[in-house]
Amino acid sequence: MTGPTARLTAWVEGRVQGVGFRWWVRARALERGLAGVAENLVDGRVKVIAEGPADSCSELLALLDGGRTPGLVRRVTHHWDEARGGFCGFTER
Repeated sequence: MTGPTARLTAWVEGRVQGVGFRWWVRARALERGLAGVAENLVDGRVKVIAEGPADSCSELLALLDGGRTPGLVRRVTHHWDEARGGFCGFTER
């Protein structure tokens, strides 16, 4: 990784469970060299945590809210933080 690193946490609302959304997020994150996780929450949202180059995290965030995802994204809220490490690849839960 080059440049500043970041940790993006995003909560995606809409019809995003049972439609291949987490798999799609994983593929987009790996294309950008990010590590992290996409997991279903009991309230129907998907939580995405991605770490890596800050610009790659920003690209992923734009894709999450870009209208070309599986399912139907109604809203994305997010939080930025310093990268903490601890992820090995990008997983789905």
